[in-house]
Amino acid sequence: MNSDNNFKSGFVSIVGRPNVGKSTLLNQILGQKIAITADKPQTTRNRILGIHTTDAAQVLFLDTPGIHKATGKLNKYMVDQALSACRGVDLVLFLVEATDSVGGGDDYILDILAQSEIPVILVINKVDLVAKDKLLPLIKRYSERFSFKEIVPLSAYTGEGVERLVELVSAAMPNGPLYYPEDMVTDLPERFIVAEMIREQILRKTHQEVPYGVAVQVESFEERPGKNLIAIQAVIHVGRDAHKRILVGKGGSMIRTLGKESRLEIERFLGTRVFLELFIKVKKNWMDSERMLREFGYE
Repeated sequence: MNSDNNFKSGFVSIVGRPNVGKSTLLNQILGQKIAITADKPQTTRNRILGIHTTDAAQVLFLDTPGIHKATGKLNKYMVDQALSACRGVDLVLFLVEATDSVGGGDDYILDILAQSEIPVILVINKVDLVAKDKLLPLIKRYSERFSFKEIVPLSAYTGEGVERLVELVSAAMPNGPLYYPEDMVTDLPERFIVAEMIREQILRKTHQEVPYGVAVQVESFEERPGKNLIAIQAVIHVGRDAHKRILVGKGGSMIRTLGKESRLEIERFLGTRVFLELFIKVKKNWMDSERMLREFGYE
């Protein structure tokens, strides 16, 4: 695959405000789910590497947390993850919504991108939700604000326009090596993705501050080949006793639902049967403890 000098490879950051569809776009590009999604801001907490390989190029996409005004140590960690991903890459995809107008949050990100001098493609997501004539004024406003390499309207949800984006990105990469084996789609450990899939169900089924005060750790991951089964034990850490009560639910109803939905998602990902046990522990105010943030992998 990489025998000639015309092979291209490089790093591309996907940045934007919270909840604009960055993880959905990454999953659509890869053709499979490695990044969790939910209709809540700050779903993504870590930079996530997605690897897209063809005969001509290998593009290493970095999905990042939404850039927002950070309060508290966990939020500051997430924003730092996103901002650091804007440095040392070959290209940035700046994701915005077709359903939204240019706001202060977008201006803040564009100011950062202007300082980096890295080429930027403006990706206008969710075009399936607006009339086409609404796009031209939005494109004009963004074009007046920043000199983009390209502007690509698309729908990360339906896939409309995504193939064209990938072609443009691949063509923009410099000549380079095959960084990862061609069959790899991420460098993330299975344990990390499993923990994220459990957290995804919590995001989708709880409200207010509960989902933002949760961290998930996979404590055991045991393959049982004779039974075509993987046994997983995971701990859901919460910052308050009240959050534990909500996640347990009346008569254990919520924890059973979370376990069932998580198990089904994990089985689809791993391609095998899963036995999943969930436990809940209270770690008071863990989001503002540097020691606990490190323990939970946020460092």
